[in-house]
Amino acid sequence: MAGPECPAIVVFKDEKMSVSSLDRSLDNQWLLLSLLPRFATRARERVLANADCLTDVLSMNPATLKALGLSAETMSAIHGWQAEDLSHPVLAELMKIRSQCRQHGIRLIGQHHDHFPEALRQIHDAPMLLYALGDTGLLLQDQVGVVGSRNATRTGLDHARKFAAELGRRGLLVTSGLALGIDGAAHAGALDAGHPTVAVVGCGLDRLYPAQHRQLAHRIIENGLIVSEYPPGTQARAAYFPQRNRIISGLSRGVLVVEASLKSGSLITARTALEQGREVFAIPGSVHSPVARGCHQLIKQGARLVETADDILEELGTWWSMQAQPEAGEAVDKGPVLAGLDSREIAVFEALGYDPQSTDALGQLTGLPADQLMQSLLLLELEGLAHSAPGGYLRAG
Repeated sequence: MAGPECPAIVVFKDEKMSVSSLDRSLDNQWLLLSLLPRFATRARERVLANADCLTDVLSMNPATLKALGLSAETMSAIHGWQAEDLSHPVLAELMKIRSQCRQHGIRLIGQHHDHFPEALRQIHDAPMLLYALGDTGLLLQDQVGVVGSRNATRTGLDHARKFAAELGRRGLLVTSGLALGIDGAAHAGALDAGHPTVAVVGCGLDRLYPAQHRQLAHRIIENGLIVSEYPPGTQARAAYFPQRNRIISGLSRGVLVVEASLKSGSLITARTALEQGREVFAIPGSVHSPVARGCHQLIKQGARLVETADDILEELGTWWSMQAQPEAGEAVDKGPVLAGLDSREIAVFEALGYDPQSTDALGQLTGLPADQLMQSLLLLELEGLAHSAPGGYLRAG
């Protein structure tokens, strides 16, 4: 959490700094970390195993950096920061981004800020920094992701609008991806009902995509929030959307899939939500509709079938506040096999044996309701830790 040494969010357009000096504020430290080449999850984990905070790496000496196994490119950028070498390509990029943020009024929300949600900070490969336009305080509100097909039916669009409006009325912030189809309908449904909404995009905030949603994007900025982990100037690319999806689910207490084909990106979001320990909800549709098949598959695999917002609120109320947290000073060692799983998945894995067990038996052993049990079993299957067999489920290997 931010303390006295962590200043309030800085709006770069208000800065009055010389471009010839290097601002070493926490905003810029987290910006630099997000720009470091070859500084992916494993490298960050090595740093955190030897430091209290990721930003500590920026003050480490060359011998320590080398001992951590960081790449030559990473060390070069850190040395440039320490020497205030503004001609270094990474430092030059940092200064360029600062200028673009000033120009467009974009705020930076690094992991040190009070407005950076703890739930997002805890996900695998959490973004080190978010670029933001709008009310950043919304990041701290309880959110539900609403996603679905770009080729939605009229019925699906109507569902997205109505669920977004009702969820907003019930105090939950609707978060989506600003895409055509269900995403746009969900944002519009919340706004039309007088509620804010959050959009997570896979491009720079000065390159908002798709063009058809520019007016909607302006409405969101005025009455909600748009965030991205990509700096200004970044054009939308297909590879960025799965990365965006992990942020949508990471911000959310659960994800509602309204319509989705079997190969929909919404199913990627649903899987990511399961991996992050979030709830997954799906609205059923016609058995003849191709954009209902993804939802039906999710329901078969344990997603909660929902007909009203009450179904979502009922499910979230039963488990979100009950996640097991270690007591202060208590060590948690889940072992390499169970790393990344939450308490529910660990309980199900430990209940499994090497002979098939029925879901009824597993439910009695774990105390989990059927839908949560099936979600946990699905995640364990995706992780290669369990598989189904005649008679039930058993551990893999």
